[in-house]
Amino acid sequence: MLVYLIRRLLNYCILLIIAITLAYVIASVALNPLAIFDWTNPSIDRASVLRTLSNYNINPEDPVFTRFANWLGNIVTSWDWGKTPKGASINEEVSVRIWVSIRLIIIGTFLGMAGGVALGAWSAVRKGTLTDKSISVLALIFISTPPMVLAVVLQILAVKFNLATNTNFFEFIGETGNMGSYPGAALVDRLQHLLLPTLSLSLMNIATYSRYQRNLMLDTLGADYVRTARAKGLRKGKAVSKHALRNAMIPMVTYFAFAVATVFLGAAITEQLFGWHGLGVYGVQSITGQDINGTVCVVAFSGVCVLAGALLSDILVAAVDPRVRTN
Repeated sequence: MLVYLIRRLLNYCILLIIAITLAYVIASVALNPLAIFDWTNPSIDRASVLRTLSNYNINPEDPVFTRFANWLGNIVTSWDWGKTPKGASINEEVSVRIWVSIRLIIIGTFLGMAGGVALGAWSAVRKGTLTDKSISVLALIFISTPPMVLAVVLQILAVKFNLATNTNFFEFIGETGNMGSYPGAALVDRLQHLLLPTLSLSLMNIATYSRYQRNLMLDTLGADYVRTARAKGLRKGKAVSKHALRNAMIPMVTYFAFAVATVFLGAAITEQLFGWHGLGVYGVQSITGQDINGTVCVVAFSGVCVLAGALLSDILVAAVDPRVRTN
């Protein structure tokens, strides 16, 4: 198993290097840092701007592969991912925004996974009942609702709740707000600002995962090994949890692994609407701001996340499915 994982890791690393190289070349060709300057302003010295961009290694008039060699050398020797066209450090920007995304996304993602699996399995066991039909309708409504619409609706309901109760229970713009002076006020304030965006993310995940889990559970509930276990006297709940659910989880763990890997960059809308400055928003801002180094750094982080997700998928499948471990 260890040799298999090492071999897969080497393959993923090669693919990651190719992806980052292509991302740098494409970003260098497609993005033009000169476009962010107001050239109608007579006080701007073009030669000075070009020298500055050359110092940042993002001058579009310099050869692309020369810039790539310098950029790669800086990463290998000093882990320096370069600067934005305005001179900000990419390392500092990304290091701050990674933790913002982690605080925002991790809880909502894992709540969505756990809730989706539980709800999907529960719905499958009650196939055809009013409960199953109600869950299916609600899940389809949430899946069909654009994330921005769901976030705005939650904000409207939160405002109405605050007005009706004459409180500020829901605080949902930014990471922090007006903190009180009581013990633990900082933690309470962060939890208040985290509640609504986490709810927005988790509801979408619960609805999506529950549909997958329900369909997989329906396949395993009618399998021969489940009927055999029941025929041998195993209680229904035990047969469902030990045999049906365990086997239905095998395809889901792969989906979960890649979902966790990509969710950091897939919540740009949620981050934007709730005022969180995470990696999703930063990725969009890097492209619109003609930021070559920032765009490539976000792509590289995304590639590392996918690589980690692929390895996590292999490990989780091995943990759930004993046949993989024996092979």
